Amino acid sequence: MLKLFRLTAILEGISYLLLFGFTMPLKYWAGIFEPNKIIGYIHGVLFIAYVVIALVFCWENKWSIKRFIILFIASLLPFGTFYADKKYLKNATI
Repeated sequence: MLKLFRLTAILEGISYLLLFGFTMPLKYWAGIFEPNKIIGYIHGVLFIAYVVIALVFCWENKWSIKRFIILFIASLLPFGTFYADKKYLKNATI
């Protein structure tokens, strides 16, 4: 479960950066809508998967609600999931 969570965290972070750093400017500055729609859907699925996996992971490992909230807030911030992976998941013991 840890490997899946870490992979999801990294992919969610990459999709976040692609969405807001690449496809949003294409959409609003160049009028190219298709990449934003595709990456937006991918990011949405990865965001939901990250939150669900974080909830299940915290529950299974008896992590506190505070740690889950930190992981959730990390999903809302640019580079947040990378920070969460490094600080909480990379050396997590199960």
